[in-house]
Amino acid sequence: MTSTHDEIDTKVKTNDVVLFMKGTPQFPQCGFSSQVVQILDYLGAPYASVNVLETAEMRQGIKDYSNWPTVPQLYVKGEFLGGCDIVREMFQAGELQSHFEAAGVPVKQGAGA
Repeated sequence: MTSTHDEIDTKVKTNDVVLFMKGTPQFPQCGFSSQVVQILDYLGAPYASVNVLETAEMRQGIKDYSNWPTVPQLYVKGEFLGGCDIVREMFQAGELQSHFEAAGVPVKQGAGA
């Protein structure tokens, strides 16, 4: 039986981009998660997602894992990037696209801010 921390660690380390969110990309359950999904979809970056609402352990576990109090949380190449505000600010400044490209994550051409 793997712990929630191990499960999170595996997701973070085996996916180039993973979004821990409330709901799913098709049916986000909060506005902040929805905004990050819209940004990732606009960039065309492939990403995995984890619905933290499925279990209380996952909902608390991701906060403990990152030492960050809110969801959504975006990880790129095993690194915690941030939540909705940080992702949105990076996107608007053109930094998110650059960060993805530098990490070797493909984004759509012309998806600049």
